[in-house]
Amino acid sequence: MTVENLSKTAEDGRVLFKNVNFEIEKGDRVALLSRDSLAISALLDILNNEQTADTGSFRWGTTITTAYLPNENTKFFEGMDITLPDWLRQFSPNSNMDETELRGFLGKMLFSGEEIFKKAKVLSGGEKVRCMISRCMLQRPNLLMLDEPTNHLDLESITAFNNGLKDYKGTLIFTTHDHEFVQSIATRVIELTPKGMIDRMTSYDDYIEDEKLKEMRNKLYMSK
Repeated sequence: MTVENLSKTAEDGRVLFKNVNFEIEKGDRVALLSRDSLAISALLDILNNEQTADTGSFRWGTTITTAYLPNENTKFFEGMDITLPDWLRQFSPNSNMDETELRGFLGKMLFSGEEIFKKAKVLSGGEKVRCMISRCMLQRPNLLMLDEPTNHLDLESITAFNNGLKDYKGTLIFTTHDHEFVQSIATRVIELTPKGMIDRMTSYDDYIEDEKLKEMRNKLYMSK
């Protein structure tokens, strides 16, 4: 994927990011950072054609298949008076996928027993996120985008998902406030600011502890 000169301003007039340019290579595991979480959600929405950038463009490689876990998932569950396998079946490229296989994807995110027969419309916040992760896995993407995937998850679910991502062979672009989750997965950090961006091939801990980068980051967030 190539991103060129993307910028976005919020409805209240504040600049979320500008002059965003980067290329994602096969196998990159990119942690997105910003002091304004709306900036990251906006960028991921733009890359998934759910928002429009103010300037710039992006393009995907011809062999890329993507899946997106948005921060807001309400629209996927409202009025869904169906069991979890039936909910998941909606997103399958194979409409004839049998229930055993669907249960397998749900089981990877710790749904088992009677939980399978819950109605999608009554799930808790954490259960919805686990369903959305199962949906992403079902799509078998080679590039996965995750906006705060650890929100609402308990420790057991975070650990299961973290272990799954360690084994994931595709390309990953994600953001989360879970320090250990980022440190254990990311090999590259891209930070969005109102005055530009920083892009480093490094671990999360090394990035946030680098004194020169701290100074650079502060300048990019300073008001006029």
